[in-house]
Amino acid sequence: MDGRTVKGVNFINLRDAGDAVVLGKAYAGQGADELVFLDITATVEKRKTLIELVRRVAAELNIPFTVGGGIMSIQDVSALLNAGADKISINTAAIKEPALIDRLAREFGSQCIVVAVDTKKYEEQDKVHINGGRTPTEIKTLEWVREVEDRGGGEILLTSMDHDGTKSGFAIELTERVSSMLSIPVIASGGAGSMEHFVPIFRDGKADAALAASIFHFSEILIPDLKKYLSDHGIPMRI
Repeated sequence: MDGRTVKGVNFINLRDAGDAVVLGKAYAGQGADELVFLDITATVEKRKTLIELVRRVAAELNIPFTVGGGIMSIQDVSALLNAGADKISINTAAIKEPALIDRLAREFGSQCIVVAVDTKKYEEQDKVHINGGRTPTEIKTLEWVREVEDRGGGEILLTSMDHDGTKSGFAIELTERVSSMLSIPVIASGGAGSMEHFVPIFRDGKADAALAASIFHFSEILIPDLKKYLSDHGIPMRI
């Protein structure tokens, strides 16, 4: 939002976490494997992701950089990749027009097409949300992730809205179900509050990667410490 990094709880009550360029550079220096920049209000406010900010962040990084928010077309993706993004993440546009996944995969290759899935449980059924988590749909999460893979999506960024910002741990059961049914990588997001939360999301949740925000933004956990902890617990790490 306006070049600032924000973090909330359950996708609302956002608070400022610092300058995106400064934070991105710091995380790369600490040893983060990838950086994900999601402009969470781009779709709902009908504006494009800030190309210039992406260019500034990418200039400071030597690690893969994924960008999402307000991406609607091949032209949007081309502009972001040209600005320095390595991958793009789509959510709302993919739900509204699933064939967009096919077109982007053909044009740019599946390896740079991440589909973000924001999911929340209703009456024991996980359902997809769009517009930065503001709008529920009737689409079942497990059915949707299968379709995403079939259409050529290269990765799933799976965010549990029930866990997001709560620091109570990741959605292990849901992540395991999604990971077990797909052959593409699954990134688990939502709920990280301590180093202890990361071991089960890899070991039991079968996640290929885990994304966290507030614990890093507010220096509650340092990336090198977390990587050492995970390595010590038998989780393969690039250190």
